[in-house]
Amino acid sequence: MASTALLALCSVGAFSGLALEAGAGVCHAWQEATFRLDVAGSTLSRYLRDLLVAACPDQRLHALPRKVITQLKKRCCYVSLDFDGDLRNPARHHPVSFYLGNGCSVCLSSERFRCPEPIFQPGLLGQAEPGLPTLAFQALQRMPATLRTRLPNTVVLAGGSTLFPGFTECLEMELEAQCWRHGYGALQPRLVAKPGRGTAVWTGGSMMASLHSFQCYWMTRAMYQECGSRLVHEVFN
Repeated sequence: MASTALLALCSVGAFSGLALEAGAGVCHAWQEATFRLDVAGSTLSRYLRDLLVAACPDQRLHALPRKVITQLKKRCCYVSLDFDGDLRNPARHHPVSFYLGNGCSVCLSSERFRCPEPIFQPGLLGQAEPGLPTLAFQALQRMPATLRTRLPNTVVLAGGSTLFPGFTECLEMELEAQCWRHGYGALQPRLVAKPGRGTAVWTGGSMMASLHSFQCYWMTRAMYQECGSRLVHEVFN
């Protein structure tokens, strides 16, 4: 049993820092302060379907498997560094078209950068909570002043929803803006965005499990069968 945020830090060889997870089901900003955003990969896939249907009300789009929508999202979508400006100016859209093999073709234009934007602006989905950059700043604010100046040096990104092109740049820009806006201009967030961050938690888990100090936490099947689920809590607490 381990915190996924701690495992994300372990994946880059860090044991302190700010972990920002954006996976399939939920986003987290974590250190000793944890904030949760119920907008992540699955939500964005549904949102992309809604955007495509609104742009082209072809009934066959409703029938597209979730896997196909997810593939379109991963292949085509990106995070805009100037969302409002790009939205207003069609000349800054970069349309792409795909034939989906069921007699249906789909064209993605502004949908390409509108799809990931709810991670930064949940209000686009009618949700009142703040976006991921604000949650990250709130996590920093929760830290004691002695740690607050050190944690931004290691802001680790984890999860498949951080892999959108432009995600890192936009998050860094927004997080710096939050720091300046609230009088923390001296903080200089440094994002750690490894290419394999989509599976950072699993990587961190394998690294932690290989440590010599971890070996006392293994349980055999016989131990579990003898003691039951309470053994999990006894070992890990």
